Amino acid sequence: MSAYRDEDPRIQGIKTKIRVVPNFPKPGIEARGFIFGPPIALAIGAKFVPLRKPRKLPGEVISEEYILEYGRDCLEMHVGAVEPGERALVVDDLIATGGTLCAAMNLLERVGAEVVECACLIELPGLQGRGRLNGKPLYVLVEYQ
Repeated sequence: MSAYRDEDPRIQGIKTKIRVVPNFPKPGIEARGFIFGPPIALAIGAKFVPLRKPRKLPGEVISEEYILEYGRDCLEMHVGAVEPGERALVVDDLIATGGTLCAAMNLLERVGAEVVECACLIELPGLQGRGRLNGKPLYVLVEYQ
């Protein structure tokens, strides 16, 4: 559930700043979540662990392949970046169908982390991605129809 209501003038102001660009972003996870992840990690006293497309991270990685509405993709994370029992917040810019967030949760849980919540700037509720998160809390700033 969103923390803010669509009627809130602050949310309306944010919505007016969202530009729709046809055929963008290109299919697959992008690095836009990096805009939000590090400052949130700093604010809550947590470490930041990047999850990226294949061959974007140096060193040894583990990966999670997932299916999207338009094909397949993969996320990678550094080996040893997360220890068993650590709590994780998954942050991304957008949730649409939920494929990327689910893959991120699966990757973190495979190494023993406890995903406690997800947070996204924008949700496209019509694509029902929230329903794929297995009941994990999802914080969203803006719902965009």
